[in-house]
Amino acid sequence: MRRFKLKVCTFHVILLIFMELCFRSTFSQSEKEILLQFKGNVSNDPYNSLNSWGLDRNQCGEYNGVLCNSEGNVEKIVLWNMSLEGVLSPSLSKLKSLRILSLYGNRFTGNIPLEFGEFQNLWKLNLSSNGLVGSIPEFLGTYKNLRLLDLSRNGFTDEIPDNLFTNCFKMKFVSLSNNNLTGSIPASMSNCFSLIGFDFSFNDLSGLFPEEICGEILGLVYVSLRRNSMVGNVQEQVLKCRNLQVLDLGSNAFDGLVPFDVVSFQNLSYFNASFNQFVGEIPDVGMCSDRMEVFDVSGNGLVGEIPVSIANCRNMRVLDLGFNKLDGGIPVEIGNLKKLSVLRLGDNVIQGTIPNEISSIEFLQVLDLHNLKLSGGISGDLSKCRFLLELDLSSNSLQGEIPQTLNNMTYLTILDLHRNRLNGTIPVSLGELLRLQYLDLSENSFAGPIPPSLGNLTLLTHFNFSSNNLSGSIPLTPVIQKFGSTAYSKNPSLCGVPLDTPCSATGDGGTARSRKTRVLSVSAIVAIVAAVVILCGVCIICVMNIRARKRKKDESFALESTPPASTDSNLIIGKLVLFSKSLPSKYEDWEAGTKALLDKDCLIGGGAIGTVYKSNFEGGISIAVKKLETLGRIRNQDEFEQEIGRLGNLHHPNLVAFQGYYWSSTMQLILSELVSNGNLYQHLHGYIHPGASTSTSTGSGQFNWSRRFQIAVGTARALAYLHHDCKPQVLHLNIKSTNILLDERYEPKLSDYGLLKLLPLFDSYGLAKFHTAVGYVAPELACQSLTFSDKCDVYSFGIILLELVTGKKPVESPAASEVVVLCDYVRGLLEEGSASLCFDRSLQGFVESELIQVMKLGLICTSEMPSRRPSMAEVVQVLETIRSG
Repeated sequence: MRRFKLKVCTFHVILLIFMELCFRSTFSQSEKEILLQFKGNVSNDPYNSLNSWGLDRNQCGEYNGVLCNSEGNVEKIVLWNMSLEGVLSPSLSKLKSLRILSLYGNRFTGNIPLEFGEFQNLWKLNLSSNGLVGSIPEFLGTYKNLRLLDLSRNGFTDEIPDNLFTNCFKMKFVSLSNNNLTGSIPASMSNCFSLIGFDFSFNDLSGLFPEEICGEILGLVYVSLRRNSMVGNVQEQVLKCRNLQVLDLGSNAFDGLVPFDVVSFQNLSYFNASFNQFVGEIPDVGMCSDRMEVFDVSGNGLVGEIPVSIANCRNMRVLDLGFNKLDGGIPVEIGNLKKLSVLRLGDNVIQGTIPNEISSIEFLQVLDLHNLKLSGGISGDLSKCRFLLELDLSSNSLQGEIPQTLNNMTYLTILDLHRNRLNGTIPVSLGELLRLQYLDLSENSFAGPIPPSLGNLTLLTHFNFSSNNLSGSIPLTPVIQKFGSTAYSKNPSLCGVPLDTPCSATGDGGTARSRKTRVLSVSAIVAIVAAVVILCGVCIICVMNIRARKRKKDESFALESTPPASTDSNLIIGKLVLFSKSLPSKYEDWEAGTKALLDKDCLIGGGAIGTVYKSNFEGGISIAVKKLETLGRIRNQDEFEQEIGRLGNLHHPNLVAFQGYYWSSTMQLILSELVSNGNLYQHLHGYIHPGASTSTSTGSGQFNWSRRFQIAVGTARALAYLHHDCKPQVLHLNIKSTNILLDERYEPKLSDYGLLKLLPLFDSYGLAKFHTAVGYVAPELACQSLTFSDKCDVYSFGIILLELVTGKKPVESPAASEVVVLCDYVRGLLEEGSASLCFDRSLQGFVESELIQVMKLGLICTSEMPSRRPSMAEVVQVLETIRSG
């Protein structure tokens, strides 16, 4: 114990020395004045990010976002995602030691000042995601030490200046994407022989791909020219870039042969040559990079057959050959691509049958075989692809019946079988595909009645059964009725509303009675299922509480019965690591503080992985202590320390800061910043936990739109930081309104991030507990076997946006047999043109157009298909545009 104490003390001494060295340097008066001139050019600082920049501050470390060298000269200015408005200050050019200037994600307008040409030591210039305009200055090419140049997502126009790459000998990466640049790529870019990557996508560049680039820049790994107007043959030029990892030539006017040989490059993982004017055949794939994941040559003029050797790319995840002129059959060897998630072959002249081997691709999410010349039937084995989101077999010559087992594809959102020769009856089991949004069975030969079970498909936005041989009366359920008569036209034996053909009196009466019985049966079933689910939930919670009490009792006994290890009074027997020097370092203080864990009055919350207590120390210091109830996939102390230690290095104004951890054989704790103004759920829905701060507002009357929008933007920025700025990427996977804490200024602080390995996802008990966040969980995350991604967090954030606008919970049950899903509720009212009915009635001080735009963004974020959801960086940009517009 004494040895451990010595280690802790030594650690604090070293930490204090390090911090003293960091903050010892003071500004020269001239450099302080330069920073204040920069601040003077900022016309709006919505988050008070520059409040610490003042005349009374003399130490470099007191200026937010500013770092100095040992001589007190400004070396770095990093102001990310702060929404600062104004123009760039020319005075910054007088900071002679400045190496890094990063102003990403603000709202600066105007031109880059001419005075910036005086920079001589700049290593990194990042002005991306602002509103800068004009031409790109030629003087940027005089920076001999520049490693990174990022001017993306602005409004720059005209051509890329030839002199931009005159002295780029040390340049590693340059991005000019998402501007309005024209002209060609300068051949002088070959001077950048240290370049690793460049991104010129989403402009209007023209001309040829300079052959000098790949000939001189041997280390190039990333090339993106997507969405421009470039022309010519690229085969010879590109084949010289043998270290490529990403090559995106999509949406240009390149012609000649596709540079297929790049597929054999050892490091290539992403190849996109889609929607150009390439011709020729797809050659045999002799060797394929083990890293190859995306192969997209859709939208060209390719002919010939799909080579069976395409299966050599065994790690392929996306294969898109659609919109070409390919013929022959679908190779059965495609079934060997076990990691495939997207297969698009539509709009070719491929014939034959659908290979049964495709059903062995377990994690397939998109199967698009539309507008081919396929015949035969739809095999029931296809339902083994149980994670399928999109199935499009339309415009073929398929025959036979729809497999009865199609309902196994419980994640299906798109089912398009129109314009085939399918027959038989429509399976009742289709009504079990509750996520279905698009259902088209038109232009076939289906007979019999329309199953009333289709009324369960409440998410449908497209529905078409026209041009078949259906008979009987159309069910009166609202879902089936809302699509109008065109959805049922050209079915001679079909009757009833919304068609103008009435059913006969006898038939109608009988049908009506039958229909009434069915409706009552469905209602009864829904009520029974709801009751069973609620009862099961209560039972699970009771069991969990019993286990929690038992664990707490056992742990309490262990703590109280542990004998002192020395003459000091110590209840802490384990390893305590602190990330913050503001916390007490003496064990006596922690002995008093940890007694809160035995006091139910200090309980302030709980979640998927543990309960949270408020611990108070002398001097008015308070922190939140999460007492873990599960370690998830963490197997030992080393893994625990590695995971929590990594999170201790993450810093963002909209994240709850981790301040330390504690490990013993009987108890594990995570220490974090205490945010005392409650959480978003409490402010929106008026519920206060018994242990929460009394300052928390219990209603939403004072919770105006300005504050809610501030919460949306801040939370989005926190997620964008986790997804895009952290290496490796940090996922949350448990976003809900209770995990968005609010400080005294209603600034959001996202909690419980990065605890993926602690989440109990892989056993039935843990899964049930984790999924108590009803309504926030992305469809693909609901399955234990499916690979999750940052798009799961985007889905949950979309629900948060809808919650902020409407004031409603993600799922509500107004009556015992009624369930209202928030995204469905909003989508329905928007489609009816009644958007204002969605608004929270207690909202004050809002602009209606802003609320509608936020709701639409929320619906896009909650798209069933992950590929259709935006990234969090794009979400931030859209939100900032909404308020700035």
